[in-house]
Amino acid sequence: MKLFPQTAPQQLEFDKIKSLLITYCRSEYARNKARDLRIHTHKKFIEPQLLQTHEYKLLFENHLHFPDDAVLNLSNELKLLGIEASVLSGEQFLQIKKLANAIQQIFRWFTPDRKIAYPSLLLIIEPTYFEKKISLLIDEILDVYGTVKDSASEKLADIRMALYKKRAELKRVFTRIVSKLRKEGYLTDIEESFMNGRKVLAVFAEQKRMVKGILHGESDSRRTSFIEPEETIHLNNDILSLENEERKEVYMILQQLTSKMRPYHPLLNTYHEVIGEYDFVRAKARMALEYHGNLPALHDRPTIKLVNALHPLLFIYNEKLKKPTIPVNLSLDDKNRILVISGPNAGGKTVTLKTVGLLQMMLQAGLLISCNHDSEFGIFKQLMIHIGDTQSLEFELSTYSSHLINMKYFMENANGKTLFFIDELGSGSDPNLGGAFAEVIMEELAKKHSLGLVTTHYLNLKVMANKVNGIINGAMAFDEKKLQPLYQLIIGKPGSSYTFSIAERIGLPPYLIGKARKLVDENHFSLDKLLNSTEQDQQQIQAEKKKLDKLIKENEKLQKEMQQLIHREKHKQQIELLKEQNKINEAKLTYLKEMDRKLRSLLVEWRKSDDKSKVIKMMQALLFKQPEKQILKKKQQKIDSKYIETNEPVKQGDKVIMTANRQVGVVIGIRGKKAIVQVGAVPITVGIGDLVVIKDRVVEE
Repeated sequence: MKLFPQTAPQQLEFDKIKSLLITYCRSEYARNKARDLRIHTHKKFIEPQLLQTHEYKLLFENHLHFPDDAVLNLSNELKLLGIEASVLSGEQFLQIKKLANAIQQIFRWFTPDRKIAYPSLLLIIEPTYFEKKISLLIDEILDVYGTVKDSASEKLADIRMALYKKRAELKRVFTRIVSKLRKEGYLTDIEESFMNGRKVLAVFAEQKRMVKGILHGESDSRRTSFIEPEETIHLNNDILSLENEERKEVYMILQQLTSKMRPYHPLLNTYHEVIGEYDFVRAKARMALEYHGNLPALHDRPTIKLVNALHPLLFIYNEKLKKPTIPVNLSLDDKNRILVISGPNAGGKTVTLKTVGLLQMMLQAGLLISCNHDSEFGIFKQLMIHIGDTQSLEFELSTYSSHLINMKYFMENANGKTLFFIDELGSGSDPNLGGAFAEVIMEELAKKHSLGLVTTHYLNLKVMANKVNGIINGAMAFDEKKLQPLYQLIIGKPGSSYTFSIAERIGLPPYLIGKARKLVDENHFSLDKLLNSTEQDQQQIQAEKKKLDKLIKENEKLQKEMQQLIHREKHKQQIELLKEQNKINEAKLTYLKEMDRKLRSLLVEWRKSDDKSKVIKMMQALLFKQPEKQILKKKQQKIDSKYIETNEPVKQGDKVIMTANRQVGVVIGIRGKKAIVQVGAVPITVGIGDLVVIKDRVVEE
C-alpha cells in the first residue's frame, strides 16, 4: 500500500500493533516477519493470511493443540550446512533432528478431517514434504545426547575400547599409589586431581621430593604440589594419544554426516520457514484474542462497513482499567463516499478517524480486526492521512501552509482506490476563508470517488454535506445535561461544537459567556443552537427507543414462555393419551402372544395326530372361544330377564332353550332321543339332552 505521509503508520499507531505482535512471537523468524509486516493491496495475498489467523484462533477457542511447540532458531546452523567443507557438531545435528521431528508432527496432525476443517493452515505445508531419512541419518551416528556412537565406525569402536582398558589400568595403578602415599602421610585431603588433562597427586609441598614423578604445578598458597607419579606417565601418554585419535575420528565421522546432510539443505530451510510461519500465524491469532479480533467480509471493491468496531489498543488499555470502550458503526461506499464528523472537542472525532484507518491497515496486513463478523472491508491501493499540527520548522512553513501542501497532494493523487483521513479540515486560517477552501477540497475529493473521513467544526462544511452527492454528515454525541461527551458516532446529521456549554462546564464567568454570544453572528449562533437542540432531541428519542425495544423484548420473552407452557401442557396430555393407548395395546399384545404360542402348539399337534378333525375343533375352539363366550353371555342375560329355566322333561309344545347356542324355540316334534325345535321359521333337530324347558317370567309372576 502506498502511504502518505511516510509517518502514517506512526500517526495511526500501526507501529504499536507491530510491537505488540512481536511480543507474541517465539521464534526469530516470526519476530522478523512482524517487524517487516507488509500492507498488501491484492486479495490473493490478504485473504489466505486472514483465514490462516482465523483458523488458528479457532484452535485456541476450541482448546485444540497444534504441534508447533518447537521454537527453533537455526539460521546459523543452516547457513553453516550450506557451506562446502563445513562440519556441524553433534549438538547442532540434534537441533536439525528436532526440526525434522517437528515437521513430522505437523504432517501427522493434518488428518483427512482436519485438512477439510483447516484448509488455510494446510496451505503452509502443502508445497513441501516430510523426509524421514534426515532423522535416520542422524540416529545412525548420534545418541540422544548428541555424542557420536561407538558403532559409527569400527576404528572409533577400537579406539574407545583401548581407552577404556587404559583408563581402567590407570585407575588401578593410581589407587595403589594413593593407598601407599596416604599411609606415609604425603597426600593432602584432595589426594588426586587433573592438570593439563593428566591425572596427578596432591602432595604436601614439603614432601614433594619424596614422590618420584613430574611436577605439573602448585596451589595458590604453595602448600600443595601436583605431581604426576612416575609409574603412570606412560599410561597418561597412551590415554592422551588415544583421546587425540578419538577426536580425529569423531571429527571425520561428523564431516561425513554433514556431507550426507548437505543435499537436504534446501528442504531443511523450507522446514525452518514452515515452523516460523506457523509461529507467526500463532502470534497473530494470540494477539487477536486480546482485542477480540474477528474475520470480516473482504471485497475487491473499495468499501467500508464497520459494525461495533473498536480501536484495538484503546480496547486493551480500557480492559486493564475495567472501563468500557464505545464501538464505532459507519458505512462508506460508492454512494456515500465521504463522512464529515462534527461535534465538541475531546468528543472522540480523532479516535474514530484513527480507528477506521488503523483497522484498514491491519486488515490489509493480514491481521484480524476488532469488529463484528458482519463488518465488510474493501481493499485500497493508497492511504492518505492528515492529522494534527504538521508545522515544519525546517522549511519555515506555518500550520496552514503545511495543511494546504498536504491537501494539494491529496487532490492531485487521490482516486477511486484511495482512503483518506483529514483531521480538522480548513483549520489554521481565517474561518471564512479556511472554510471556503475546505469546501473546494471536499468537493474535489468527492469527484475523485475517493473514500474518507473528515473532522471539522466549520458550519459551512456541515451544511455542504447535505447538498453534495457522496458527502454525508456524522456527529459525536454529547450529553448537555451532564456536559460530558458520549464518544458515540451518530450518522446522518451534523453535530454542535457545544462551545458555550463547555465554557459553562469549565466555570467561565456567565457575563463573559454572554458577551461572547453577542459577538457571534446571530445566524451562526442560531444554527449551532439548532444543531445542539436537535442532537439532544435525538438522544432523547434514542433513549425512548431503547426503552421501547426493551419492552418489546420482554413481551416477546413472555410470549415465548407462554407458548412453551402451552406446548408442555399439550405434550403432557399426549403422554397421558399414549399411556392409556399403551395399556390397551399391551393387553392386545399379551393376548396375541398367548394365541401365537397356542397356535404353534396346535401346529405341532397337527403334524403328530392322525385325527385331523379333532385338531380342527381344538383350533376352532381356540379362535372363536372369546367372541363366542361374549355372545353367549349377552344372550344368557337377555334370556334370564325374560324366562325361568325348569327341570321338567321335554314334551311337544314346550318352550325350550338350546344349551349349545342359547337359542329359544318351541318343540314341534319328538323322534326317539331327538326333538324338532322351531326357531323362528327354521326347524332344527336337537338332542333332547341339549334342551331345557323354560317358562315366561311375566306369566310366572
